[in-house]
Amino acid sequence: MNKKIGIAVLLILLLAAPFGIYPVFLMKMLCFALFACAFNLLIGYTGLLSFGHAAFLGWAGYMCGQSLKVWGLPTELGLIIGTLTGALIGLVMGLLAIRRQGIYFTMITLALAQMLFFVALQAPFTGGEDGLQGVPRGKLLGVIDLGSDMTLYYVVLAIAVAGFALIVRTIHSPFGQVLKAIKENEPRAISLGYDVARYKLLAFVLSAGLSGLAGATKTLVLGFETLTDVHWSMSGLVVLMTLVGGLGTIVGPIVGAIIIIMLENKLGDIGAWLANVTSIDWFNTLGDSVTIVTGFIFIVCVLAFRKGIVGEILALAGKGQAKGTH
Repeated sequence: MNKKIGIAVLLILLLAAPFGIYPVFLMKMLCFALFACAFNLLIGYTGLLSFGHAAFLGWAGYMCGQSLKVWGLPTELGLIIGTLTGALIGLVMGLLAIRRQGIYFTMITLALAQMLFFVALQAPFTGGEDGLQGVPRGKLLGVIDLGSDMTLYYVVLAIAVAGFALIVRTIHSPFGQVLKAIKENEPRAISLGYDVARYKLLAFVLSAGLSGLAGATKTLVLGFETLTDVHWSMSGLVVLMTLVGGLGTIVGPIVGAIIIIMLENKLGDIGAWLANVTSIDWFNTLGDSVTIVTGFIFIVCVLAFRKGIVGEILALAGKGQAKGTH
């Protein structure tokens, strides 16, 4: 009952948010929250650390942008093509990497993602270092004009909620329980007769497809796609979001994504405010030191919040309940 009330309150806040906060900034946060949740499905519930998720996000964005700008396809078809691009790359990458474990799996995904980065750098349709610019938003189902930021916000919110609901449903399904079993004790899952490689591959493709949906939606929102999204640093950023929020928790990656994106976009404003309050000019340079601040946050989380922010809160709540029962 408490969960249902919490979800209802959160949805009301999200519906009201664009009236007080810049809608494009909110949409960007929603896209990255979905991206982090998709990544968490793989690492938090299957135990696979991929360093290639930037490929799914970026290439889905490129293909969605190409579909809308050059091919002139409807908006919903562009989003579907972007999602399928992510899933297809995930299938190929998964087939090559899934039979390896630990650091070997991670390094294969990183190597393949970097290959795709150099393809994006050289391919003529991506625009190279200039990126793919001027992607039109078009009309949803040929009726709803997405030119308005407010209208597009509610479409993006619906996409993010649908993606999040699919992830939650997957986690609590029999398929999700097998993924958890693989993470906890893979040899035992094999001994019980489960085709572990197939389950891992399905989880990888699902995670890649949802990452692709996030990338395609992000391109639709911003109207461009650049090499930043296919670079390995984006894969590192989504790892950071998940660890800061809470690995293996449902809400953790959303919290982590909000914190990291807010820091990237608002750190200069925070620094200016601190400079005014404390009269220390050094704070004005904070806006140029985003990577240093995010790195510092990562170190603090590793040392003080081993389970991430949400993970630590849940652990404390669990201890409180245990004391209450005694």
